[in-house]
Parts: sequence; C-alpha cells; structure tokens
Amino acid sequence: MKSAFARVFRPALLAAAALCVAACGATPAEPVPFKAVSADRIVKPGYTEPASGMVAVDVRRERSDDVIVRFRDALVYIDGERVADLMNGEHIVFYLTPGLHRLAVSTQFDPVRELQFIVTADPRYTNRASITFNADHRIVLTRVAQ
Repeated sequence: MKSAFARVFRPALLAAAALCVAACGATPAEPVPFKAVSADRIVKPGYTEPASGMVAVDVRRERSDDVIVRFRDALVYIDGERVADLMNGEHIVFYLTPGLHRLAVSTQFDPVRELQFIVTADPRYTNRASITFNADHRIVLTRVAQ
C-alpha cells in the first residue's frame, strides 16, 4: 500500500520532472547566412558561371538540427545531370537559360525528387528553390514563392 506522501506528491514530482525535461530541450539556433558550396563538391562547374542571357537560380539547403539528416549530402541535378552536392546550410547559384528546366534532388537513401522549374527574368517571380527534409527524414524540393 502506498504511503500518503507518495499518493499526494508523486503526481507533482512527475509533473515537475516533465517540465524540467521540456525546458532543457533544443533551442533554435541563431539565423546565419547560407554558406557557398565548396568548389570540390561542384560536379559540373559550367552551370555556376554567369553568361549573357542566363538567369540566376539560387538553390538552398535549409539548415536542420535533426542529426539524422544533418550530415547527408543533398545531390542536386539539373535537366538530369548531377551538378553539385549540398550540405546543411549551403547554397549554390546556377545560371540557366529562361524556360522550363528540371531541378531534382536526392540523397544516398532517397529516390530522386524532381521539380518542373520555370526559369524567368520576370521580377514578379523568384528563381529560388529550397531543399528540406520532411518528418520521415525524406528529402523535399520546393520552389520558394515571393
């Protein structure tokens, strides 16, 4: 049989312990600028050189504090060609002709996720894509709206 002390104070102690654990959880990091991808992880450097008639397309690998996906390379493809690998918090700018292109991403664990991406010089639209991971730790590619 439980003592009167255990019946009265045990629920309060459990609640206090849960509050302490919740308060000690991870806090979001300060926002920092994206780092440029290092040259050794650019597979096709021709896509990163500006030229007349080309439009800049910024692809960003959003920061994650999830240790399961944090250290995975995000393999980036343009029109079916692998062009670069992005790590957590990196970005790369590609220069593409205006029109429809296929941007795609994958990891060593995920199938290729492809996005039909219209590159335009029209300032009403952004030419930026974002790489994230969903709750199941699967890679996701989306166009960033203005």
